[in-house]
Amino acid sequence: MQRIALLSDTHNYLDPKIFKYFEGCDQIWHAGDVGTISITDELSKIKPVMAVYGNIDGQDVRKVHPLNQVFMCENVTVYITHIGGYPNRYSAEALEEIKRNKPQLFICGHSHILKVMYDDKHKLLHINPGAAGNHGFHAVKTLVRFTIDGDKIKDLEVIELGKRA
Repeated sequence: MQRIALLSDTHNYLDPKIFKYFEGCDQIWHAGDVGTISITDELSKIKPVMAVYGNIDGQDVRKVHPLNQVFMCENVTVYITHIGGYPNRYSAEALEEIKRNKPQLFICGHSHILKVMYDDKHKLLHINPGAAGNHGFHAVKTLVRFTIDGDKIKDLEVIELGKRA
């Protein structure tokens, strides 16, 4: 069983309130627009980090974190990218990866819009955790926590960190 903290679009800002939500988690996943490598370095001091780079990320982040991550967590195939869309509106690249890898969990960021949707056509759960940083048009900073237990994704929580500064 793995408890996951999922965030995106920190844009080089970690809200001090965020750290308490990592307690009880086994891993932190970041769906891009990290900011600088110091963000994932700081997160890595707390828990193991799985991250991808986003469109605002420079070479420091891109040298360490790839554009896409496809991996197994427990018995769930996970696909993380930054710009991916959502069910019935996937980017061409994301749709190609979904068809190739057949993930049960597809995660992306970019839009700053928190979304959790099941895609019946591709038999996957799509999660966009919204934006945890201050940069962007979102009103409230968010992250998501959930558990992967065998082949089950469960106990999903949406966490609001407060208004964007």
